[in-house]
Amino acid sequence: MTTNPPVDLSAVKAWPFEEARKVAARLAKSGKGSALFETGYGPSGLPHIGTFGEVARTSWVRRAFTLLTGLPSRLIAFSDDMDGLRKVPDNVPNKEMLAQHLGRSVTAIPDPFGTHESFGHHNNARLRAFLDAFGFDYEFASSTDYYRSGRFDDALIRMAERHDAVRDVILPTLGPDRRATYSPFLPIHPKTGVVMQVPMEEVRPAEDLLIWRDPADGTRHATRITGGHCKAQWKADWALRWYALGVDYEMSGKDLIDSVRLSSAICRVLGADPPEAFTYEHFLDEQGQKISKSKGNGLTIDEWLRYAPAESLSQYMYNQPQRAKRLFFDQIPRAVDEYLQHRARLRVAPDATNPAWHIHGGAAPNDPEPPVSFTMLLNLASVVNADDPQILWGFLARYAPGTTPATQPMLGKLVEHAVHYYRDFVAPTKRFRIPTAPEREALAALMAALRDRAPDLEAMPPEDRAKAIQDLVYDAGRREPFLQANKDGTTGVSRAWFNALYQVLLGQEEGPRFGGFVALYGIAGTIGLIETALARTEQPAA
Repeated sequence: MTTNPPVDLSAVKAWPFEEARKVAARLAKSGKGSALFETGYGPSGLPHIGTFGEVARTSWVRRAFTLLTGLPSRLIAFSDDMDGLRKVPDNVPNKEMLAQHLGRSVTAIPDPFGTHESFGHHNNARLRAFLDAFGFDYEFASSTDYYRSGRFDDALIRMAERHDAVRDVILPTLGPDRRATYSPFLPIHPKTGVVMQVPMEEVRPAEDLLIWRDPADGTRHATRITGGHCKAQWKADWALRWYALGVDYEMSGKDLIDSVRLSSAICRVLGADPPEAFTYEHFLDEQGQKISKSKGNGLTIDEWLRYAPAESLSQYMYNQPQRAKRLFFDQIPRAVDEYLQHRARLRVAPDATNPAWHIHGGAAPNDPEPPVSFTMLLNLASVVNADDPQILWGFLARYAPGTTPATQPMLGKLVEHAVHYYRDFVAPTKRFRIPTAPEREALAALMAALRDRAPDLEAMPPEDRAKAIQDLVYDAGRREPFLQANKDGTTGVSRAWFNALYQVLLGQEEGPRFGGFVALYGIAGTIGLIETALARTEQPAA
């Protein structure tokens, strides 16, 4: 696959290029010769669909930066694995064992799965396998490794020297009790290994020491600032990382706006400019509520990939990242077809405003475009009760001769996904309604027209056949109560006619362009659907 971008990338309006221009301007100002992009994770849980979105979006900005500037860049996937475990996750074994280690760093806790040296190492391995499965180009970074290896030592001493100024940034945001005890440093208890949240009696940067007392027994401790003997509090930790590593760009969710603001202020206190920031909106569930991992009210990445190809998830993540979007099963077919449309356009013209340009690195894939949309496949699966992919392939081979999984790899994936989607979502909800008297007349007219025109329609190429059938569908609906006035003064056919086709013939609320569906399903089969609908005299039992 070769990249063939537009000539003038500096004028591209796509949001990854708009973000990349910010990074380019930052480097031009600083004089740096390369850019560092970062994404961060809390390894107390497993990777999820938001993880994919953050890395994919950052990768698109990074690639746009490279094309704009020709400068090298890196992407660090940073795991905050030195954080203390606050609560036992619901989706792990050996919960009783984990409960005995609350407060300790997740890399200092035994692995409840029994496969790695610690719980943190287990989740880090899952994160890396997750990112590798999607082919992301990144460098993994462990907070525990960075603290213990000394990578953060100079920054930690700098924070100790500016201890009061860092506190001044955070204290106004805290309540009276927390304000009295706050320090940006969290010493590791020398006996229990717990990440301690205690006030500092003294901070001695020249001696590399923190002086504090154990609230349990009053014992006074002197803990080294460097070498992994302490870590920074969350907002200070984020700023410390930016300062120590020279991070140029990081995106985060809307819920972290205040954290970005405070961490940026701390970064400036330490003596560096914070990275360019990008805030993306939350995903919402079916009821419009924010998705929560603890509530389980969202869609997992495994669920998405059961019903659609990964490229469609990239399409969903690309669209309007600064707008809240519903992330539920009914979004999947739309995302798939939108991806396919953009992919087909990319094959014609390498336009950097096309989402598929970013998804595929500037050039369309080599495999051919599917001859039908995913929505069309879903409707076909619904009508023929397809619980086996071979049922769909029989119709596809007749519609587009020579079509097989070998000649159409993407279509092969879509067929498998369509069967899964039909089984899990369409079949349980199919409800056919009885046609009204006007609908019966229109359906009878459509059936008669299809019978009359069947021989010449079947002789047409698929696209011409679909268009001709669509004309017949419109003609059958040109009667009351389906007539409506168009803006230009002509008389058209209302949406009610097409709703009737979907509800009466397909047993669902929405559907594809009906002419295309008939061309795929077959004229004889469609006549059979209409005959069955006209014979229906009472509502079938649910």
